[in-house]
Amino acid sequence: MARAAPALTPARQRRVGLALAAAIIGGWLALHVWGVFPHRWSAIDVLRAPLLIALQAWLSTGLFIVAHDAIHGSLAPHRPRLNAAVGQLCVGLYAGFRFARLAASHQRHHEAPGTADDPDFHAADPRAFTPWLRAFFLRHFGWIEFATVTAVLALYLALGARASNLIAFWGLPAILSALQLFTVGTWLPHRQGADAFADRHRTRSLRWPWLLSLLACYHFGRHHEHHLWPQVPWWRLPAVDAAGARH
Repeated sequence: MARAAPALTPARQRRVGLALAAAIIGGWLALHVWGVFPHRWSAIDVLRAPLLIALQAWLSTGLFIVAHDAIHGSLAPHRPRLNAAVGQLCVGLYAGFRFARLAASHQRHHEAPGTADDPDFHAADPRAFTPWLRAFFLRHFGWIEFATVTAVLALYLALGARASNLIAFWGLPAILSALQLFTVGTWLPHRQGADAFADRHRTRSLRWPWLLSLLACYHFGRHHEHHLWPQVPWWRLPAVDAAGARH
């Protein structure tokens, strides 16, 4: 039988969730500002830069995961305005997204996962990586997001940011993060395969070791559990056991 993790009080879940969100947002902002503006390239960056780029990509993924919890109200239970405010901050920093639009799209995903009505599913080719990725990107990154990112890029250049810094500490992490979120959070859990899905949620979980699960996508690979219990925040998903679940 499926079982959810023991419930936390809303206040405790809110405290832990907001503390983790603050760490992710603060870490992303600190590395972003340092990398875009004061950083100067030197020989040590042969070793340092790849590690920092990977870290910033992981923190960028964290921004989206925090916003995802906010969409479900699991970031700050019973505080819808706080969820919306933190969620908008995160997706705004991530790529100029609009929280309300993403929330509506994600709701449709949960209502009809793995079907033609699912905005995160590529019904035309439900197994192929590249066509699905292209459709996913074009569906979620529209002209408003493009204009916002372009305006920020122009501002950064006007303030003296170097192109190499922008590519390394903003562009590359954003691309790597998008690939991470799509691959681990969408394609692997929802793509059709030889094995049948367990239930109407049409998803599977990636049962990786705890550390790998955290690094891969903040445990979002435990996707079946998320669909069964969307009120469970990302940091509690490993405590959920959905083996053999039918829902």
